[in-house]
Amino acid sequence: MVEKPKNLEGINVRKDENFSEWYTQVVLKAGLADYGPVQGTMAIRPTAYEIWEMIQEAFNRMIKSTGHKNAYFPMLIPESFLTKEAEHFEGFTPEVFWVTHGGNNKLGEQLAVRPTSETIIYSFYSKWIRSWRDLPLLLNQWCNVLRAEIKATKPFLRTSEFLWQEGHTAHATKEEADKEVRMILDFYKEIAEQYLAIPVLQGMKSEREKFAGALYTTTIEALMPDGKAVQSGTSHNLGQHFAKAFGIEFLDEQGQKQFVWQTSWGISTRLLGALIMLHGDDKGLVIPPKVAPVQLMIVPIYKDIEKAEVLKASRSIMESLRSAGFRVDIDERENRTPGWKFNEHETKGVPMRIEIGPKDIASGSVVLVRRNTSEKRSVKISELNNLVKEEIVKMQNEMFEKAKKFLDQNIRVAENYDEFKEILNSKKGFIKAGWCGKDSCEDKIKEETGATSRLIPFDHENTKSCVYCGEKAKSYAYFALSY
Repeated sequence: MVEKPKNLEGINVRKDENFSEWYTQVVLKAGLADYGPVQGTMAIRPTAYEIWEMIQEAFNRMIKSTGHKNAYFPMLIPESFLTKEAEHFEGFTPEVFWVTHGGNNKLGEQLAVRPTSETIIYSFYSKWIRSWRDLPLLLNQWCNVLRAEIKATKPFLRTSEFLWQEGHTAHATKEEADKEVRMILDFYKEIAEQYLAIPVLQGMKSEREKFAGALYTTTIEALMPDGKAVQSGTSHNLGQHFAKAFGIEFLDEQGQKQFVWQTSWGISTRLLGALIMLHGDDKGLVIPPKVAPVQLMIVPIYKDIEKAEVLKASRSIMESLRSAGFRVDIDERENRTPGWKFNEHETKGVPMRIEIGPKDIASGSVVLVRRNTSEKRSVKISELNNLVKEEIVKMQNEMFEKAKKFLDQNIRVAENYDEFKEILNSKKGFIKAGWCGKDSCEDKIKEETGATSRLIPFDHENTKSCVYCGEKAKSYAYFALSY
């Protein structure tokens, strides 16, 4: 019998025993989200929302430095707009929430609550774009979308309502659109790896898995501890499909009418789910320092007679660290013991804790505790700012390297279908296998094993045969079970 984790406030299952229940407990007990009254909805609580804001800030810097601007578009979309692009409409119809009444009056045309915004945005683009001088048009919006995910919902990973950004650009040529697609995908990789410490694979989606209405879709894919993949960001070249459906034309420099080439791309609060699953442990959440709302929590330890002295020293340290650019707070609650506070802040994933009491003050030092290693060390107050800077970088890098090692160890090559099924049944993870490119083989693999093609790598390696049918392979593909 496996011993239950000790010294936990609230988390009462091990991550490796019941991953799904562990995840739910961390989401709720670390104060990240709570279930909404409508199935598939949730309230995002401050800690999770602040992490999302940091993702927003980082991504805004990236896209604004390359000429993109943020805008906002209506969330109600006339049904006639969706039907203009039949392939797109067919792809999203099963997930659409419809508005049929305004007050007590039935609407003449039902309205879709945006599952994504291509159609409503492109109705505006058809008015705004007239000449090659209007291009490229590079807009992004941060918003919520709703999709009817009534079954198998999971906070952050699969919900009916979620937050995301969706970029929509228009270009004069396919080459410009191709360049945009890959640039944004690289931005997404940077967000995942450099900020969230989540290593990802990049590649193309298959025709079956691409975005409805797209010419092609590129993706970043992450791997979770239970061996399932999480699609963590997608960037699409939409070709001229929507341009023709919505009449988005421009006069080129020779005075000839041309249809624009378009892209769309998005990341969502699904990234928060990936962060929780990948980095959390039996104590709860572990937040990478770069996106932690509170990077250091100071916990003063004292008896009544020592209170004033310890709090004064704690506040002085806090102000010094804040002046150095760190996000710091003090837990001054008097109705909780220091031990209780330690457990709570570990559950909530605060990267570092500073413990300070009368003896520490007398020696001019504090105790610094790292969340990801539980390492404790005595640090001179005069050296604290410089050491914290080093430790934050070290912790961020260690979290990424640990996750990268896990990813690398869980990519396995299958030479035939028996190996494919054996890996999936016993180990999961990404399975790298030859694929002929036929939809029928992809469909059969999904039907028989539940695994889907997650991506086709950009760098094509030579491979002999399709893992399913045995015919000549076009390329390798990465398969996995997924969320």
